[in-house]
Amino acid sequence: MKKLLFTLFISGFLLQTAVAQTYKITLQSNYRSGIAYLTYHMGKNLNVEDSAAVNNKGMAVFMGKKKLPGGIYSIVFPGKKLSADFLIDKEQIISIKADTNNLSNMIVTGSPANTLFKQYQSFVNVKGKQLMLERDGYNNSSSAKDSALHEASYNRYNDELNTYRNGIIKNQPASMMAVLLNAMKDPPYPTKIPRTAADSLDNYNYYKAHYWDGITFMDDRIVRTPFFLPRLERYYREVISQSSPDTIIRDIDYKLLLARTAPEMYKFLLNWLTDEYINPKYMGQDAVFVHLFEKYHSKGLSPWLNQKQMETITRRAYMQMANLIGEKAANLEMLDTAGKTKPLYEVDADYTVVVFWDPTCGHCKEELPRIDSVYRADWQKKNVKIYAVLTENEKPLWVNYINEHKLQDWVNVYQTKEMQDADFAAQKPGFRQLFDVTMTPTLYLLDKEKRIIGKKLTWQQLNDFLHVKWGTANK
Repeated sequence: MKKLLFTLFISGFLLQTAVAQTYKITLQSNYRSGIAYLTYHMGKNLNVEDSAAVNNKGMAVFMGKKKLPGGIYSIVFPGKKLSADFLIDKEQIISIKADTNNLSNMIVTGSPANTLFKQYQSFVNVKGKQLMLERDGYNNSSSAKDSALHEASYNRYNDELNTYRNGIIKNQPASMMAVLLNAMKDPPYPTKIPRTAADSLDNYNYYKAHYWDGITFMDDRIVRTPFFLPRLERYYREVISQSSPDTIIRDIDYKLLLARTAPEMYKFLLNWLTDEYINPKYMGQDAVFVHLFEKYHSKGLSPWLNQKQMETITRRAYMQMANLIGEKAANLEMLDTAGKTKPLYEVDADYTVVVFWDPTCGHCKEELPRIDSVYRADWQKKNVKIYAVLTENEKPLWVNYINEHKLQDWVNVYQTKEMQDADFAAQKPGFRQLFDVTMTPTLYLLDKEKRIIGKKLTWQQLNDFLHVKWGTANK
C-alpha cells in the first residue's frame, strides 16, 4: 500500500515574513564558548529560532531583521543539556543574565512581561512545595483527623494559587501571563448529572461551547506556547463531531475568520488543519480538506507556502474532488473481458461495489476471494453487484485470475493503453484521479443512483455498512 505524506505544519510554519523592526536578545552566562540557541515552545517541541556563538566573555547575541512573535521562548545553552524559559511580547530588545548553576535566579531585563513571569514562578514554586507537603501528609496520615487537616490545607493552598492566577487574568488581561494562564486552564466541565440522553447531549453542548473560554484566535502569542497545540488537537480529534464534515467546516471557517487579524495564528491554523485533513482518519472528512483548498489555498490565501507544497496540496485536492461522500460517482466506460463496453452507470443494482485491483497485488489476492465469498453468500441475493476495475496493464494475468477464481459474476472491466492515451490527450481525468486510487485494492460503495456512500473501506467494513443499510446489523 502507498500513502501520501505531507508536513506543511513543520516546514511551512517556520517561514516568516521580514519586517522593518529587528530583535536583539543579549545573553550573558558563565559559558565561555560553544553555540547557544534561541528556541520557542510549540506543542511538545522546542523549535530553533536562532543560534549564536558564545564568546570568551560569556556573551552571545541573537539578532534578526524581523519582529519575533510573542510567546514562551527558551535559551538552550551550549551542550544542549540546560535550558531556561522567558517571555517575548511587544519588546524586542532584551537582555538575559544567567548563571547555569542557579537558573532560577536568571535575570531578564527590557521586558515587563518577564517581571510578571518571574513573580508568578516564585509564587508557584512556594505554593507547589506547600501542596506537595500536604499531599504527602495526606497519603501518610494515620487517622481520619490528620487526613482531614491535610486535605483542608491542600484545598486552601490550591484556592490561593487559583486566586492568584485569576487575579492576574482579571487585573492584567492584556498581559502575556494572562494569555498563558487562560491557555493552561482546563475547559469547564458541566455539573448537570446526566440522567437521560438529553442530559448527556446538554452536557456535551455545554463543554463544547465553553471549550475555548479565555482563548482568543485573534492573538498570535498563544501559538508559541506548549499549551495551544494539544488543546487544538483534542478539540478536532475528540470534541467536535467526527461524522459531520459540514460542522467541522463551519467551525474552521469561523476560527480562520477570527484569526485573519493575527497573521501567525492564521498561518498556524491553516497549516495544521491542512495537515490534519489531507489524509483524514474518518470517511467523509476529505470534504474538509477540499474545502480548505477551494476557499483558502486556491485563492492565494496561503502565500507562505512554496511551490512544491502548493503542488502537493493541489494534486491531493484534485484527487479527492470527484469522489466526495454524497456526490455521484464519475461514470467509467471500460471494456469487459470480451472487449465490449461496460459503463458503470449501466450496472442495474440497489448497491454497487466498485473494486480497483490488479492480479499482481499480494493484498488483492488475499482480499478478492473474501469479497467474492461474502458476495455469493449474502450480497448477490440483495441485488448488490460488483464492478471490478483492473488498475495495471496486466490483461493476461487478469483474465487468468478471473477464470481461476470464477469471478464471472462480477462486472470485470479494464482500460486499454490507447483509451488511457486518448483521455490524456483530451485532458480528461483518469480513473485514478476520479476515484483517488493510490493503493490496491480500493473499495467504493454506491447506491442505486450511483452516489458515493462509502469509500476506502475494507471488505468487513463494507459488509457491516450494507447490513446497517438493510437494517440487519448484529442480527
